[in-house]
Amino acid sequence: MNLEAIMTKMKKHTPGILGQQKLKPFSILLPLIEKDGELHLLFEVRSQNIRQPGEVCFPGGKKDAEDRHDKDTAVRESMEELGVDDKDIEQVFPLGQLVGSMDMRVNTYVGFINRKLEEVVPNPDEVGEVFTVPLSFFLNNKPEVHYVTLEVKPGEDFPYELIPNGRDYNWRPRQMGEYFYIYGEKVIWGLTARVLYHFIEILQEESK
Repeated sequence: MNLEAIMTKMKKHTPGILGQQKLKPFSILLPLIEKDGELHLLFEVRSQNIRQPGEVCFPGGKKDAEDRHDKDTAVRESMEELGVDDKDIEQVFPLGQLVGSMDMRVNTYVGFINRKLEEVVPNPDEVGEVFTVPLSFFLNNKPEVHYVTLEVKPGEDFPYELIPNGRDYNWRPRQMGEYFYIYGEKVIWGLTARVLYHFIEILQEESK
């Protein structure tokens, strides 16, 4: 392959997450809803019938063949989990992408649920309960940050002979901050808290 062919390829290339073709696409929605004249964020507590029961999360899930766009996934999953119609989900905007565990590419969106809270009817197969937190709480309260250390553990068949220092290679553990928002008895952490923290950062940057 000559230089001209390489440059032609590069002009057509759209940069993104390296290896994203192998990542499973998921989308989630941060649902804003009005309650007592104030904007709230709507959260789900996962049903006892599904993976990670009892965890606090936003509506979302894996992209289906019927979803033309990642945003469609976020809207469809919100409809299924919250019992609302697509016309009730307004002003949907992208927040960004992150790579989660289990080889997931998570597309995040924020949108407004144009329904009263009592009109939201969660799907009991997926959602144990829903609750809201005033947006002002997150704007005025920073999360607790606690750290997790992730250590490298090569497999038994790892080819140590191919790397400098072999088995004595200086693997560097990765330290990852975990955000915790505590609102009454509800604890919001993990991926949900990371996405929420990013959203609040955007709002506070714009207000400066």
